[in-house]
Amino acid sequence: MTSYHSYIGKPVTDLPTPALVLSKPTIERNINQLHQDVKNLGIAFRPHVKTLKSLEVTRLMLGNGLYRKIVASTLPEIEGAIPLVKEGVLDECLYSMPIYPGVLPRLAQLTKSIKIVLMIDNEQHVDLLEKFSGTEAPWPVFIKIDVGTRRAGVVNSSSALPKLVQRIEESKSVELYGFYCHAGHSYACRTSEAAAGVLRDEVQGVVNASKYLSASRADGGKVVVSIGSTPTAHVVSSLKEVLPEHLELELHAGNFPCNDLQQVCTGLVPHTAQAVRVLTEVCSVYPERNEGLVNAGTIALSKETSDLPGYGRVTDRPQWAVVRMSQEHGILGLSPSPALSVLGVKGVKDEKAEEAFKVGDRVLLYCQHACITASAFPAYYVADDGDVVREVWVPWKGW
Repeated sequence: MTSYHSYIGKPVTDLPTPALVLSKPTIERNINQLHQDVKNLGIAFRPHVKTLKSLEVTRLMLGNGLYRKIVASTLPEIEGAIPLVKEGVLDECLYSMPIYPGVLPRLAQLTKSIKIVLMIDNEQHVDLLEKFSGTEAPWPVFIKIDVGTRRAGVVNSSSALPKLVQRIEESKSVELYGFYCHAGHSYACRTSEAAAGVLRDEVQGVVNASKYLSASRADGGKVVVSIGSTPTAHVVSSLKEVLPEHLELELHAGNFPCNDLQQVCTGLVPHTAQAVRVLTEVCSVYPERNEGLVNAGTIALSKETSDLPGYGRVTDRPQWAVVRMSQEHGILGLSPSPALSVLGVKGVKDEKAEEAFKVGDRVLLYCQHACITASAFPAYYVADDGDVVREVWVPWKGW
């Protein structure tokens, strides 16, 4: 098997297909923009490592130690980031899933290397941590607040929220670190005004939750309120709320170094801010149905969609999309859509597949959802502005 690193110095079109290609200059521009917005606001920042799951991009998101906390969705993500602790650029990780029994022993082991913060949204989580004997110090915890995504979290209007806050304050096994919310529904935003509105709702949601703190706690040390998602992160510069003195605002986001068709469709980022592409190869062409066949199917692209139909768009012929898929097969077809304007396309040409594609052509695709697409690939080929491979990043795998 040819080594991934043997392709360094070669054009991306020489890569074996399908392959995941990253534009490092684009990643750096995206990260620098968000870092500047965070700096201008004077707030804390906690990047989520779930998208590219690798040391190299995590180091960039942390600003090489400018920011020292991360969010992780899986244990291998935490374990993989430990070298950054040893480098002196990382201090703390929030495990983003509401806690469950099977994960506690491994998290307890990881506390020997890095500070671990837990996520809870139910009194049963406190029961679990009180019964667990693997650690002596109390676990720092975020309470997850549901501000409209309806995934994890307790809503502000629930009677369970003040009870949960009180239970934590009374427990010797946990200590309240802060309140956390993720506005996943912000992906439906189509304007900066709409995203800013969701961001305000996030802030208000966690601020309202903090009102249940006891008077003694509210007057004591800082409580962190962590808000964000990639769409709302793009409009963080619009955030002007003044928080109560006992609250410290923190932004979290994960997809922002990469972006994808879903993000572009929000209208908050230009299509040129997409750092992820999938290289695929034309395997056949079918003139009678005006379609082509590529070797990137569901496994390589995922079945995520957006306002732009299809499961991937040809970067230099965006009117062509992967319109159908099976496990390893993708069908290229013309896919007209008013949303093509976000890719700079004003109209769809009545192009013939046999004129556009030949067997053996290498085709680059923009993906719908970078996080899921990236998870399928064993290595990321990192290219410069000339589309020459300069690095290879190997992601953390598994759960």
